[in-house]
Amino acid sequence: MPDNTVLLSTTPSIGRRLISIVYESLLALAVLFLPFLVFELAAQGAHTPLTEHMRQCLAFLVMGAYFIHQWSREGQTLAMKTWRLKVVLPGHSHLPLRVAAFRYVLAWMWLLPGILVSYLLDLQHWQALSAIGIGMLAWASTALFTGNGQFLHDRLLGTQIVQLPAPAKKARKVAA
Repeated sequence: MPDNTVLLSTTPSIGRRLISIVYESLLALAVLFLPFLVFELAAQGAHTPLTEHMRQCLAFLVMGAYFIHQWSREGQTLAMKTWRLKVVLPGHSHLPLRVAAFRYVLAWMWLLPGILVSYLLDLQHWQALSAIGIGMLAWASTALFTGNGQFLHDRLLGTQIVQLPAPAKKARKVAA
């Protein structure tokens, strides 16, 4: 594993991290597919208030298991690998499980304020999506004020998202 002191010198741009989040949301659908399929078969497609809350709980738990496992094991999810990003905790060889779990909970601050505003104001459809989008932009802007370019949840935990170097290009074999 590369030395963290080398990795910490390169903070990825906010745009690169946001694009990774968009890709991550697409991958989340794949992660949720099988658990939701099993749930829908068990619930027989019911849409009662109880089953809706159970779906939300299932999504929270499945995504939590995915992110916490990936961050504590390798420091990267699949989207982070694609964009060569890694979450590190200076002074540690890997992210402790407890820190990864707290990071997952705090990362919900990307969505929670917009969800709460939508609920409290009884916003529907595009208005609710707009409130969530504005909340996400507000949370993304925290990277401009934390002093080290990290989002607020990383600043609070002492974790950092770092940019990994591009892999070395393989030399082409010349035909003799």
